[in-house]
Amino acid sequence: MTRSELIANLALRFPQLVRPDAELAVSEILEAIARTLVDGGRVEVRGFGSFALNHRPPRRGRNPKTGEEVSVPAKYVPHFKPGKELRELVLQAT
Repeated sequence: MTRSELIANLALRFPQLVRPDAELAVSEILEAIARTLVDGGRVEVRGFGSFALNHRPPRRGRNPKTGEEVSVPAKYVPHFKPGKELRELVLQAT
């Protein structure tokens, strides 16, 4: 599902919510999650999952084209961990 599909589904499911309002709601939620992660925080949505940052330490890598060794710096990457209810729903669907 894309962002625009999510907005369309919200607008269809809640008739009192016009499309621009649904778009604003989706944008605000996603921006709040992003801001919290940028600030080093963690976001938990009960029954859905949690968003956090994982630290990747510095390492030595290789340029696949030349085979030359390169230094890869440490970094933080966003990580999503699904909640128990979401995992069980996916298992039942497969």
